[in-house]
Amino acid sequence: MSVRLDHGEDTLDEVHEINVTPFIDVMLVLLIIFMVAAPLATVDLPVNLPESTAQPQPASKRVYVTVRNDLTLAVGNDPVPRGQFGRALDAATNGDRDAVIFLRGDKGVLYGDVVSVTDLLLAANYHKIVLVGVPKASSP
Repeated sequence: MSVRLDHGEDTLDEVHEINVTPFIDVMLVLLIIFMVAAPLATVDLPVNLPESTAQPQPASKRVYVTVRNDLTLAVGNDPVPRGQFGRALDAATNGDRDAVIFLRGDKGVLYGDVVSVTDLLLAANYHKIVLVGVPKASSP
């Protein structure tokens, strides 16, 4: 005994759905490959570098600007009033506007006060500013 299930039509209906199962399978395989390969890419190899006979380049004179806890400024070791800050920087850098300025701020100084000093540096046309901090000592 046989049963006919197609109701007499020989045409197939179009399916308007995307089969995402193969896409998901490919993505899972790629995920596994990257999970295995990522730790291998971060391995540090010990390397003995060759010695060089080249003379080290002389470091340019560093100009430090310090913001103290009482909000006074210092260029190098010399305290400077805010009104004469630009002239003191010009004297310390010999007028070189491309000099790198190392900005040190006391731990107790508010962030807004440090930003106001960077504004003074930018107003004096010194645009290369480096913030200086002390590296944290590792605890045993």
